[in-house]
Amino acid sequence: MKVKTSVGERTFDVINIIICVLLSLSILIPILNILFASLSDPLEVMKRQGLFLWPVKFTTQAYHAVAKNPNIISGYSNTIFIVVVGTTLNIFLTLIGAYVLSRKDVMFGKFLTLFVVFTMYFQGGTIPFYLTVQTMKLTGTRWALIFPVAVNTFNLIVMRTAMASVPDSLPESAMIDGASHARILFSIMAPLTKATVAVITLYYAVYHWNSWFNAMLFLRKKAMYPLQLILREILIQDDTSVMCAGGAEGLAMASDTIKYATIVVATAPILAIYPFLQKYFVKGVMVGAVKG
Repeated sequence: MKVKTSVGERTFDVINIIICVLLSLSILIPILNILFASLSDPLEVMKRQGLFLWPVKFTTQAYHAVAKNPNIISGYSNTIFIVVVGTTLNIFLTLIGAYVLSRKDVMFGKFLTLFVVFTMYFQGGTIPFYLTVQTMKLTGTRWALIFPVAVNTFNLIVMRTAMASVPDSLPESAMIDGASHARILFSIMAPLTKATVAVITLYYAVYHWNSWFNAMLFLRKKAMYPLQLILREILIQDDTSVMCAGGAEGLAMASDTIKYATIVVATAPILAIYPFLQKYFVKGVMVGAVKG
């Protein structure tokens, strides 16, 4: 039986569709503008004032220049190392912390939860943070970008709430059968909250991929710079000389297209991950946010 909708409901649906289309275009057009500009002739990019809705005199010379830049290659390898190792450590510690905080029989459980939440609102600031990392003798190493941010408080609270929504009968039954806390965590709790785990994993991975400020504070050698810090130098400091050829005229012409190509190269991998984890977003975040 077909449900009859009123005029008001149809009007509401049409307005929602129009708003969603406009929002999608506002996001998509800047991305396409950068992509098409990176595939256009450098001279055309210099002359053009408006948006690029398609490549003008298609060329991939900007991407060839980016591929030849040793800083981009080292930046990629450093970023991949930080993302893989950092996200693995983040998820491991977040799962352990969330499991402890979600158990009702943990001694001082409420106090520990309040203590963790306290750090969301009150922090020492940049100088104490820098001194702490320096005291740990992590400055000048890639570990300075991993260990000090091993657990994000917001992600920990979301993960803890998701685990608290699992019926107590499941871990209790497993414990009666002789299962250890580690077995309960990784064989019961983690699989049952895999949607939230997937979302939190993406949050951590995106954070590590986009992070540049800590690298600017703690790293001294350019060979250790992550990709985003290399990108910052290219965009803000206009440092494209190592990738440009053809003298001053060639440098001026190719500079903008190289910047666009570098942006595409730096953002494409993380954008490609979103479609595969999109189905977990609503379920994962809602499960971790409904029950307090």
